[in-house]
Amino acid sequence: MDAVNDAFFDGRPKDPEDGTAGTPSNGKATLGQILLAAEELWPESLAEDWDEVGLVVGRPAATVSKVMFAVDPTLAAIEEAIEWGAELLVAHHPLLLKCVHSVAATSAKGLAVHRLIESGTGLLTVHTNGDSAVGGVSDVLADAFELEDVIPLSPAARGLPEEGIGRVGDLPELVTLGNFAARVFELLPSVAGGVRVAGDTDGLVRRVAVCGGAGDSLLDAVRASKADVYVTADIRHHPASEAREAAIEGRPYLIDVSHFASEWLWLSAAAEALGNVLADQGYDVEIRVANTNSDPWDFILTPGGD
Repeated sequence: MDAVNDAFFDGRPKDPEDGTAGTPSNGKATLGQILLAAEELWPESLAEDWDEVGLVVGRPAATVSKVMFAVDPTLAAIEEAIEWGAELLVAHHPLLLKCVHSVAATSAKGLAVHRLIESGTGLLTVHTNGDSAVGGVSDVLADAFELEDVIPLSPAARGLPEEGIGRVGDLPELVTLGNFAARVFELLPSVAGGVRVAGDTDGLVRRVAVCGGAGDSLLDAVRASKADVYVTADIRHHPASEAREAAIEGRPYLIDVSHFASEWLWLSAAAEALGNVLADQGYDVEIRVANTNSDPWDFILTPGGD
């Protein structure tokens, strides 16, 4: 991830005028200093207008020696972070995306807030800003699929030309849809839902569009990109049906994967990128990826299954 750091980090960022980032001591970082590093990598200005990103729980002056990354801030992921001794959990998905009027511990989200505060564990959300940034969720997918000449599927309104939601690029050589789908299945973590495919298994594909997370709202952009196949998650019935009806010679084919799985690959890359930035600044912070599988499904029944 050195390319990410070179693109976004050219020296220690200055502390905010209010001093909330704190002062390092003997290589220790404050939460505020980690927030500055995260902003260099995943600027909040790249977040979609509807999104809620940034610090959810935590004091910027608190010292942080351990950081854990997770897709979802579920109670299980929070407990894993607390047990390890992390002072910060970086979650891709927001804990409080919709308006709330209570964080009483009588609800799961309220209990999550209580556990975080009581344990002294901060929570940072890096969502659509993490999707859009260079080295973000879809860039990691594109790299995993070995795509070349990659560009954003939907360029960012506020950002660099290479930033935006989704990516589209070309495979080094033509492959069948069946073989490419098998590669997708092998690269992503195993979850109950598996991988669903719409299209001719023997059809040839080379141009590939990807979007980590729910991406059926980008189907018009996929068609405009002339992609042979689109890999994303949570494709709903009607958008999938309409896409197949409007397909030209069956394309774009569709590969529907687990929302969790499509974003899980980013965690290690994000942890490495943050670790590199902090190390360059002289901070000694241990970073790891949570083992918690937050995919919500446990098993699936299919026709003809044993």
